[in-house]
Amino acid sequence: MRGGTAMYDDAEVVCDDNAIVIKRYYPWGAKRIPYASIRRVQPLPLTGVNSLRRSRIWGSGDFRHWWNFDARRPTKKTALVLDVGGWVRPTITPDDPEAVEQILRDHLNDVGR
Repeated sequence: MRGGTAMYDDAEVVCDDNAIVIKRYYPWGAKRIPYASIRRVQPLPLTGVNSLRRSRIWGSGDFRHWWNFDARRPTKKTALVLDVGGWVRPTITPDDPEAVEQILRDHLNDVGR
């Protein structure tokens, strides 16, 4: 991991001082997104109508959301959608989505968003 001290680290996501690292985003590795590149973070409940999305372990089913590989996604209840300014939005399911969302929001507030 390139960057500062890890504030959050699980099997899928690392949040350090400067960026979020989405592990197993690409077939060949991780995606690092500096906090300054994130415009918005939005929780996505994986229940009700969205419960079918839990079965997507990797990739995209709608060409809008890109899910990193997470074999445990079917057991999770909440995803986080990251708006990074493009059509495709990285969509993650960290073990503690509330903690990751708070870290992201704190960094978004630091840059005046």
